[in-house]
Amino acid sequence: MKLALFKILLLSIFLTSCAGGGDARKIPSDVKERQRKNIEEGRGFRLGGVLENKGGTFDFASSNELWRASLDTLDFMPLALANYSGGIIVTDWYSDGSSSGESVKISIRFLSNEIRSDALSIKVFYKKCSIQKSCQVTDRSGSLSMDLEKKILAKAAVYEKQNKSKK
Repeated sequence: MKLALFKILLLSIFLTSCAGGGDARKIPSDVKERQRKNIEEGRGFRLGGVLENKGGTFDFASSNELWRASLDTLDFMPLALANYSGGIIVTDWYSDGSSSGESVKISIRFLSNEIRSDALSIKVFYKKCSIQKSCQVTDRSGSLSMDLEKKILAKAAVYEKQNKSKK
């Protein structure tokens, strides 16, 4: 029974594949042109470029000097978010314990992978809480953000120099 079913299936595959034939004068010799024509006529299918090799470069966080320098600079603070593909690092609220009720949060956005002064956008937020737990958050992205930017850029330049000397 199974053998007979297999033979019928095999025979039907051979017969349907031979149907239609083709006139060599009407079939383009160029492969790309044949593919285009078959797709226009509704024959065949396309995977939408899934199997095509698009190449490209894949950067990892460890190869980006600005990213590494930023994480090294903020290594004493707990991180709330570190998204390399999104280009952002956000710390959690941090307090060193010296001033009660006051904590700081830092946000770094990467605007470029190049080591330049305009490659980073750093925001520093202070939170001051009173005894009744009413907190006030203020943006103080002044001198501290400039100091952080200088420190990050200096570290990134050192990392870049080390990478070039390794190569």
